[in-house]
Amino acid sequence: MGPQASAPELWGGVECSVVRVGDAWRDQTRETGHHDREDDLALVADLGIRALRYPVLWERVAPQRPDDRDWRWSDRRMRMLRDLGVRPIVGLLHHGSGPHYTNLLDTAFPHAFAAYAGAVAERYPWVTDWTPVNEPGTTARFSALYGHWYPHLRDTGAFLRALANECHATVLAMRAIRRHVPSARLVQTEDLGRVFSTPRLAYQAAYENERRWLSFDLLCGQVDRQHPWHARLLQAGVPQDALTEMAEGEAAPDIIGINHYLTSDRFLDDDLARYPSGFAGGNGRETYADVEAVRVDLPPESLGPEARLRETWQRYRRPLAVTEAHHGCVDIDECVRWLHEVWEAARALRGEGAEVRAVTVWSLFGAVDWRSLLLQRHGAYEPGPFDVRWHPPRTTALADAVRCIAREGRIGHPAVAGPGWWRRDDRFYPTEFSSPRRAA
Repeated sequence: MGPQASAPELWGGVECSVVRVGDAWRDQTRETGHHDREDDLALVADLGIRALRYPVLWERVAPQRPDDRDWRWSDRRMRMLRDLGVRPIVGLLHHGSGPHYTNLLDTAFPHAFAAYAGAVAERYPWVTDWTPVNEPGTTARFSALYGHWYPHLRDTGAFLRALANECHATVLAMRAIRRHVPSARLVQTEDLGRVFSTPRLAYQAAYENERRWLSFDLLCGQVDRQHPWHARLLQAGVPQDALTEMAEGEAAPDIIGINHYLTSDRFLDDDLARYPSGFAGGNGRETYADVEAVRVDLPPESLGPEARLRETWQRYRRPLAVTEAHHGCVDIDECVRWLHEVWEAARALRGEGAEVRAVTVWSLFGAVDWRSLLLQRHGAYEPGPFDVRWHPPRTTALADAVRCIAREGRIGHPAVAGPGWWRRDDRFYPTEFSSPRRAA
């Protein structure tokens, strides 16, 4: 097998979201304690990770005024990464809407963000890899379409304006970064799943499956006047000048980063009675069940990271990476099995000739309250390779798996001998709700 079939790079990531919920702010770097533990970075290096998605976030550096920037924490951490030989992939906005003086719908947002990005690049001109805005499509959905995060809107037009603002901000940010770092690479992340449905809801699945590509299409310069969403964006109030600038493709990603979770693939069913309560969704015209596709009787090969990576490669033919591989589960063996599946999916795609550059072990120090999308302050902690409920953080079986990947390019942990729960027959909903049915 050729060099493409060799193992991808091993990257890591620290959960760092800064999210505004109403007038309150959630900062995962503080809530996991990583903000106060400098020794964490040496622990990361000890795993064999040599590239790390790491925050220099707008809300943390310039929380009060655009020109009042506190670099002390970032300066020290960036210097430590450099000394440890760990390459940072710097993130500037991670599920946030910016500091309190702006938001995703602010017409000044793109230029204000670009000014911040340029200041970061000027301060750290040795950094080559950048993720200005993490998961713009997901952030826009959660903030402007579903109402979970600030500015808490439930409006399709607001969603499209927010998404376009984020993507336009990325174009301007990369332009500003490249003034100081001409070789800067854009590692653009997005949560990617696919929607399946019963025949009656095929129109809704088709709509959402088109929408999921919008952030990449915008950045790759594909949203021209012939694009099916061009007119919708204009009708939503996105300026033509912004669309024209993005259509030039100046910020086409150097690496497309796919974040795929077990909840990313969805299934829509018009028969709500078939499922437990709590799964009701809707589109304003119909109410339906919106459930995890892995719990429905669908062809296994149509689901999961390998299928999503393959269709991304076929659509864009640009280098790929898995930029978050994480399973929010208290059973660490299941987390190991999920990492194994993602790693093997990346290897399989490389074997087919796809340029899959890396797999990123996400939430190295875990995450807090993500099961409620940060909406509830329950302190619900899910560990990663390190469990921060101990001081210093204690390694988990996931850390052993990561070390094995770093040394051997594979996972040799005993947990991978058995299937994950998402591959077992007991994953389906209880039989009293009747057997799930296949999509048409």
